[in-house]
Amino acid sequence: MHSSTRDRLVVALDLPTPGEALAMAARLEGQVGMLKVGLELFCAAGPALVQELQSRAPVFLDLKFHDIPNTVKGALEAVLRLDPRLVNIHSQGGPHMMEAASEAVRAHRARGGQTELLAVTVLTSLDRESLARLGSPEEPGELALHLAKLAQECGCDGVVCSAKEAKAVREACGEGFHRLTPGIRPKGAAALDQARVVDPAQALRDGATWLVVGRPITQAADPSGVAAAILRDMEQAL
Repeated sequence: MHSSTRDRLVVALDLPTPGEALAMAARLEGQVGMLKVGLELFCAAGPALVQELQSRAPVFLDLKFHDIPNTVKGALEAVLRLDPRLVNIHSQGGPHMMEAASEAVRAHRARGGQTELLAVTVLTSLDRESLARLGSPEEPGELALHLAKLAQECGCDGVVCSAKEAKAVREACGEGFHRLTPGIRPKGAAALDQARVVDPAQALRDGATWLVVGRPITQAADPSGVAAAILRDMEQAL
């Protein structure tokens, strides 16, 4: 298995306790490229857990900051001390917020940090009906592409988008503007609470840079075996 394939698999540690997250990270060590720490786990365990997980694999800190520009910049500066591999913000916080976030991340990299900044376009739990209820006349894919272009203008390094939008984002923004895609489900797996799902091989063919897989791996009887099967699918697609 080429390391470049493994590097593109991100496992979401959406588990209720730090102990469970650490145990899962230990089971998957060497098989995945990155570990995702989201709001639930970060609120339960804080920065110390991130540091501990980083001994196993790089961390994607999935906190989706969305506030006024100064607050987001300050919050990012606080978590950038951990030097996570990826952090993210909500693109719908607006251009000034994204520019402030980009400024913080660029300053961190100028000091030798590695972190890249991604902007969330449209959550994969949102479908056309949900957007309409929010007052948006656009299809999810149209809105995601619009927000991706704006995020690039504002200095972000890439976006979080559905794999269904990855190809259009790559074509509009270029290969170097990265695309992290949640809502990945191996063939035959339940969609659960995701509205726009894609299987791993198709996601890579469609232009995803990184694939986020959570419960299909972490809730499996054999998480390591499921991760290996997903990597085989990814390898074939590449």
